[in-house]
Amino acid sequence: MTTLGGRSSIGRSDLWQWIAASLRARGDQILVFVVLVAIWQVLSMTLGSYWVGSPWGVATRFAAGIADGALLRQASYTVIEAAAGFVLGALPAVALPFALRRLPIATAILDPFMVGGYGAPKLALAPLFILWFGIGIESKIALVAVTVFFIVYFSTQAGIRALDAGLVRMAQIVGASEQHVARHIVFPGAVPYVFAGLRLAMPYAIGGAIIAELISANRGLGYLLQLGAMNFDTTGIFVALAATTCIVFLGNWSVNALERRLLRWRPPSDVTLQAGT
Repeated sequence: MTTLGGRSSIGRSDLWQWIAASLRARGDQILVFVVLVAIWQVLSMTLGSYWVGSPWGVATRFAAGIADGALLRQASYTVIEAAAGFVLGALPAVALPFALRRLPIATAILDPFMVGGYGAPKLALAPLFILWFGIGIESKIALVAVTVFFIVYFSTQAGIRALDAGLVRMAQIVGASEQHVARHIVFPGAVPYVFAGLRLAMPYAIGGAIIAELISANRGLGYLLQLGAMNFDTTGIFVALAATTCIVFLGNWSVNALERRLLRWRPPSDVTLQAGT
C-alpha cells in the first residue's frame, strides 16, 4: 500500500510540475506577445500609421472583417486551396517512401530527381500552373501540392532510413511477415518523422496558396494583400497577415492534435512534452 501510495504521490507531483511548467510557458509567450505589440506600436507612432498600421487599427479592422463576414470569406478561399493542396501533396509523399522501402535500386534512381524537384523554386512554377490549369483554384492547389510533396517525402524517407535494421531482421527471424514488419515496426518508427514533415509543410501550404493568389486571383488573403499594396493600405495588409497567422496556428494545432491521437502508444512523457509545445 505504501508503494502504491508513493507512486500515486509521485504521479500527482509530476502532474502539478507539468501544469506549473505549462503555465510558466504560457506566461512567457504572453509576455513576448505583449513586447512585440509594444514594439509594433512604437514603430507605428514613430513612422506614422500610413507606413506601419497601428495595432489598435489592425485589431479594429480585423474584428470588423470577422463581424461582417468579409474577412472570413476571403480566408475560406485560402484555407480551401491550402487544405486541398496539402492533402493531395502529403498523401503520395507519405505513401511513396513506404512503397520504395524494399526497392533500393528504384530509390537510388529517383533520388536525384527528387532532390532536383525539392530544390526547384516553386514560385517559378506558378506561371506554368496558371497556363495549364487556368487562373482558378486548380492552379493554386497544384502549387501547394507540389510544395508540400517534397517536404513530406524527404521527411518520411528519413524516418524509414532511420529504422533499426537489426530490429527488422530480428522480427523476420522469429517469423514475422512483411506485412507485420511494416505495420508494427516500420510504420510506428516512421510516423514521428511523417508528422515532423507535416508540421513543417503546413505553413508552406498556406504560404504557397497566398503566393499563387498574389500572382493571379480575385479572392483570398493573397488578393487582400495585393489589394492593400495597390491602395497603399498598410492596415489592410496587416489584417491579411494577421488572418494568415491565425490560419497557420490552427493548422499546426490540428496536425499536433492528430499526432497525439495516433501516437498514444508512445511514453506519456513524450506526448506530454509535445502537448506543451
